Amino acid sequence: EAQLVESGGALVQAGGSLRLSCATSGFTNGEYAIGWFRQAPGKEREGVSCLSMTDGSTYYTDSVKGRFTISTDNANKTVYLEMNKLNTNDTAIYYCAAAEGPYYYCSVSDRWYDVWGQGTQVTVSS
Repeated sequence: EAQLVESGGALVQAGGSLRLSCATSGFTNGEYAIGWFRQAPGKEREGVSCLSMTDGSTYYTDSVKGRFTISTDNANKTVYLEMNKLNTNDTAIYYCAAAEGPYYYCSVSDRWYDVWGQGTQVTVSS
């Protein structure tokens, strides 16, 4: 059974950085897509970034372009979301999600994904 476990969320001051991790297990092959999503209190879930493990293609939503970077450590089967220049609008629970592929693209539509982690809280103070 495919599983995802997020970690790395914390309280950080505005302007700071965090790296979130998404540990993957149980996938039948290495060709899947990973998405990072976030949900702030009272708001809908928002797609932040995604990565195709098949061809390495990535996508970032406009609000995080130039500040967030998605990457993977294939040996450790972990996907990371490096977040820099954090601001209070980045405060949310962050989730990773997976869609088993292969996929030569990725999507930040949450309907595309069928495996979800439990989430990790990121709080940015002003």
